[in-house]
Amino acid sequence: MSAVIKVSAPGSVMLMGEHAVVKGHWAIACALDKSIEVQLTQRSDRTVTIDSQLAQYCASLDKLTELADLSFVLKAIELHLPELSQGFDLAIKAQFSHTLGLGSSAAVTVAVIQALCQYTKTALSKPLHLKKALAVVHAIQGRGSGTDLAASIYGGVIAYRVNPSEVIPLSGLPKLGLYYVGYKTKTADVLRHVAELEKHCSTLYVSIYQMMNDITVAAISAVKKQDWVHLGVLMNMYQGQMDSLGVNDAALSDIVYKLRDPDISKGRVLGAKISGSGLGDCVISLGDQLTLENYQSININTSANGVLIHD
Repeated sequence: MSAVIKVSAPGSVMLMGEHAVVKGHWAIACALDKSIEVQLTQRSDRTVTIDSQLAQYCASLDKLTELADLSFVLKAIELHLPELSQGFDLAIKAQFSHTLGLGSSAAVTVAVIQALCQYTKTALSKPLHLKKALAVVHAIQGRGSGTDLAASIYGGVIAYRVNPSEVIPLSGLPKLGLYYVGYKTKTADVLRHVAELEKHCSTLYVSIYQMMNDITVAAISAVKKQDWVHLGVLMNMYQGQMDSLGVNDAALSDIVYKLRDPDISKGRVLGAKISGSGLGDCVISLGDQLTLENYQSININTSANGVLIHD
């Protein structure tokens, strides 16, 4: 009978640290209860097939072809080619849409690497898993902090920085809400926009990044103490830095201030800010999930589980 390996990896959201994390500062991210599931079935030949909601694929391990929709999966396979003596069928199922900023690329990268290491009987510690996943992301995107990768690997709420690489699991699972503004700007385009703005006042931007780090360090302490009221205040402060950085816009501000309005509903929101690079995508809130007119409300729950191998 062919060997079957089943792995799942959770999506994630950034709670704090956007933009500053790529400058070497601290970030906070949360794993979610929505996952990407991967099933790898051994083959007796050198063929690789991939069945996903994004694309169908078939090639030989000896001649992998490129396919943009499966770039992270194929790069992960490519980096493990020296250990792969036989092909496999890979089935990928997602519990959330790749169009939302929930770390789908990170989750699928993490899950596929875990499945491949199980398949090749290669030891995989969490730090090595993160290193391998970062290699995949950098090969495809040329950059990336890996915060979402770390969240998918470790699960729960984590504090993370790139250099020196450090992941600190934090206790407590905060109650979060997520709201999609209706459009996205690619992260690479946002980063170029910020880099252009930064040219005109680079010293001040260094100060903004440092303030982002200081707020995040205070937020790490608040999460450790499960002081959600203080964390909400810090989220609001971080939103101000995102505005200063130049990645806020009118619609995102509209969501943020509607969420902060104490009269919006009987719900309680302790803080609200952009989640992700900005200029579109999502706003994250701490507290009750609310319904906002003209915006998509996305129900999310934090999860203690990171990547899992299933029987």
